[in-house]
Amino acid sequence: MNFSEILSLFRQGKTGAKSHMKNLIEMAAIDGSFDDVEYDLLKTIAKRNGISEGQLKSIQSNSEDVIFEVPQDAGEKFHQLYDLVHMMTIDNEIHRDEVKLCNLFAIKFGYPKEKADGLIEAIQGNIKHGHDHTETMTRVLLMLK
Repeated sequence: MNFSEILSLFRQGKTGAKSHMKNLIEMAAIDGSFDDVEYDLLKTIAKRNGISEGQLKSIQSNSEDVIFEVPQDAGEKFHQLYDLVHMMTIDNEIHRDEVKLCNLFAIKFGYPKEKADGLIEAIQGNIKHGHDHTETMTRVLLMLK
């Protein structure tokens, strides 16, 4: 792999992370309020994805410039869906529009439409019980078979 290919992969990862941050911002704001607890979770996820708080604010104020990207890796798809469900549930108030948006993301990520609701509910339950991405993925993948 040459330098330009490596650089391309790096840019794709950063672009994918920006898309994920935009999706999380949409999830947090869809109920009409963007609570501090939601913003704290957003900052934590941004940091994990190599996005600074300044970049996060730029994504938030220029969201139309960030293109939606479907994660290519199955593990990354699950991690992003987990984060979206976590954002939906972090304020302990789940609104119908949040569930619809989460369901839409699950389908866009390639999960079967008929299993999306159950998948989201299973992720919710695992988050409620304190399970992280990896543990939740191990538990939930069985239901997709």
